[in-house]
Amino acid sequence: MRIAVVHHDRCHPLRCGTECVLYCPGVRTGDETVTIEGNRAVISEELCVGCGICVKKCPFHAIDIVNLPERFDQPTHRYGVNGFVLYGLPIPIEGKVTGILGANGTGKSTSVKILSGLLVPNLGMPDAEVSWRDVLKRFAGSELFDYLQLVSQKNVRVALKPQYIDQIPKVFSGTAQQLLSTTDERGRLDDYIDRLSLRPILDRPVSALSGGELQRMAIAACLARDADFYFLDEITPFLDIYQRMAAANLVREIARGRPVLIVEHDLAILDLLADAVHIAYGQPAVYGIITHPKGVRVGINQYLEGYLPEENVRFREYQVLFDRRARIAGEERDVLLEFPTMTKDFDQFSLRIDGGDIRCGEVLGVVGANGIGKSTFAQLLAGVLEPDTGSMDQRVRISYKPQYIKADTDASVEEVLRQCTTKFDTSYYRHEILEPLSLEPILQSPVDALSGGELQRVAIALCLSRDADLYILDEPSAHLDVEQRVKITRLLRRHAEGRNISTLVIDHDIYLIDMVSDRILVFEGEPGIHGEAAGPFDMAHGMNRFLRELGITFRRDKSGRPRINKPGSFLDREQIAIGEYYYADVSKA
Repeated sequence: MRIAVVHHDRCHPLRCGTECVLYCPGVRTGDETVTIEGNRAVISEELCVGCGICVKKCPFHAIDIVNLPERFDQPTHRYGVNGFVLYGLPIPIEGKVTGILGANGTGKSTSVKILSGLLVPNLGMPDAEVSWRDVLKRFAGSELFDYLQLVSQKNVRVALKPQYIDQIPKVFSGTAQQLLSTTDERGRLDDYIDRLSLRPILDRPVSALSGGELQRMAIAACLARDADFYFLDEITPFLDIYQRMAAANLVREIARGRPVLIVEHDLAILDLLADAVHIAYGQPAVYGIITHPKGVRVGINQYLEGYLPEENVRFREYQVLFDRRARIAGEERDVLLEFPTMTKDFDQFSLRIDGGDIRCGEVLGVVGANGIGKSTFAQLLAGVLEPDTGSMDQRVRISYKPQYIKADTDASVEEVLRQCTTKFDTSYYRHEILEPLSLEPILQSPVDALSGGELQRVAIALCLSRDADLYILDEPSAHLDVEQRVKITRLLRRHAEGRNISTLVIDHDIYLIDMVSDRILVFEGEPGIHGEAAGPFDMAHGMNRFLRELGITFRRDKSGRPRINKPGSFLDREQIAIGEYYYADVSKA
């Protein structure tokens, strides 16, 4: 089976030479394999021979032609002619938390629209009128039949937490209290407000809330509703590890007697939270395949391996490995920057930084709760803020990616990058920046039209494109899927080691911090009141100190993957007893 996808947002026939038409062998022999209809190209999948010439010739990377096995002859949904195709659906299970793990753009959100009744699947026939009767006939005898029958009868109440919480202030103009009060359908809102630490912000306008505050408010609003099916699309962006654990515990509670479906890219939280996972694989924005449910440990390990033994499918050329890489001792590195003892006081918050150093060629990880001074420290280093006491060495060139990114220009991605670097046309820049960040397909897209994940990748590229001695990235993992996070990790390590420059990474994804960091800086104190930086420490010392404060223990399973021990489990109690919260040597997975 062959599918041809034309990405509408990238197809610009008026700006190109319509190479897809000119070079198509079918068109040259007189067939209408490729035509221009309105402002986009249309490809006939029946006439297409799959030569791939149009894919290579298109200057805007707007065409994808993919050959699929014959067994994928029954699509679940297709977005129009030459549009994205979805195969399969996840299965909500009463009393269980079901996770969906996969790259962005492989159909996770489409699946939820179908399961929530917002979208009637067209069974791959976008031009036909498909009814729920046709859908039920397709799924007759499957585990989904009973659930879809309820959906078709509009007997399923659905509570949704959206992925991009920054859209909330655009549709609601009141206070956090006013928004939350409209969702209290089970009488549990006060409990959720306290457990998610929302009470101090209740009287503040929604438009004045930070990303983390919006995220916690959205989680509370979703869980407070009385629904038959709960769907949460990424609960961890902008939340620190403490808040992630609190949110995970609330989701586990709501799942008692109700089906919960969650999309999450923080593997540590997904592993702790889910009972089963569906893997979503395919080619982003082209096609997506949802597998049958798998045990959470098996599913995550298969996803990291890139191979599904039951389906006999390899969907990724490489494995994601969590090996115990040898970290070079700090004494072997030259010191790039010594930051002095500094203080910075605000109206309700004070920060103290004990002196430390950042070394050439190292990646320094920074961990700690939200509101404890990590971003303020980054801004002090970058010169965005001036310390009240102490002074920074201004001779060190610093490139800074802030935590919150604004898409405040309608210029294309390529135009923005060209303004930042003179190396854009070099093979080095293409291989070291554009390809690892998967930016080539969106180079002609306006910055203000990008999704959250695309905007994040552009911001990382801008930071790394500048000539600097120290690169500071504040929460680079936000809105990125697992594979993108792994690519970011490899990119940052190669960037640091290959050029012997220094990188400081602030993030709440413990897996990312563990993979990328040589040393670690731990922020402690009372969020919103005072913060203090401790370290830098070697990874074992620093992570053990951080996890002890958090009250969770880590182990590696037999595949080498880091895993959070279930609270109160035998391994959790054993590691706490010996004071080893970070990768104690235990024989069992």
